[in-house]
Amino acid sequence: MFQYRIYPTKKQLHKLNETLEECRWLYNHLLAHRKEAYEQRGASLTCYGQIDTFPMLKQERLPLKQVHSQVLQNVAVRVDLAFKAFFRRIREGANAPGFPRFKGQGR
Repeated sequence: MFQYRIYPTKKQLHKLNETLEECRWLYNHLLAHRKEAYEQRGASLTCYGQIDTFPMLKQERLPLKQVHSQVLQNVAVRVDLAFKAFFRRIREGANAPGFPRFKGQGR
């Protein structure tokens, strides 16, 4: 096995931080929509249903266009897994199941 240490340039580091910030925003946005749908209508949004909203989100929030589509899809899958894990913890009777949240750099 080989391990490599990469040293990104300042420009690459800036781009990585921008991408991470957009992924953080998207994660919290998708999670808020799922929570809202469940609280108001008792409905559960699907992962692929949320992925279908990405073209509209990209028009509203232009920096999302700079993030690769598969990265955005992976964020939606992670939200789906977090939501399922939350309800699994509730079914198991956890006292404080918590609310999943992607913590940003300044948190």
